[in-house]
Amino acid sequence: MKKTILITVFVTTIFAISSTPLISYAQPYGKGVYNENVPYGSQTELSIATDGNVSVPITPMTNGVLATGDSTVTVTSTDVVGYKLYIRALASTDMDNLGTPLPASANGSPAPLATDTWGYNTDAGTDFVGITLSDVLIRSRTTPVSSGENTVVTYGIKLDLAKPAGNYVASVVYTAVPQTN
Repeated sequence: MKKTILITVFVTTIFAISSTPLISYAQPYGKGVYNENVPYGSQTELSIATDGNVSVPITPMTNGVLATGDSTVTVTSTDVVGYKLYIRALASTDMDNLGTPLPASANGSPAPLATDTWGYNTDAGTDFVGITLSDVLIRSRTTPVSSGENTVVTYGIKLDLAKPAGNYVASVVYTAVPQTN
């Protein structure tokens, strides 16, 4: 019997600036980075956007099959010392299909997925790490990216015939924060 499973990763983006005011200014004289495109005394900006939810249709096989889907996160920052981009699960690391869980991979570093698990990577490879409930740094820049910079996050799911057909859903949060000296 052939069954199809649709995996959906709901993407939530968060812009965060710790407990500092929402307006950030260029560094004081002697502390900034010279020859950057943020004039002295100007406000700096940071924004984050994604291309939306990720759907990964997969038809499981007896020995397991790997399917992938990509999410593009775009960060735009005029901060002269750059930004950091983090990823984490919103409330649970499991995907859910009406009470049937699909656990995140136990991989703490990139490795092949075990059967009936899911994970992510940022190198478009076939090795994945499991998502956690804590923020994990996936990109760090130390210069402005005023025209925006894309980070592609690839989600991988490896399934066999043990999981019931249906829609497995997980919520993932991307957070961008300005760099600090």
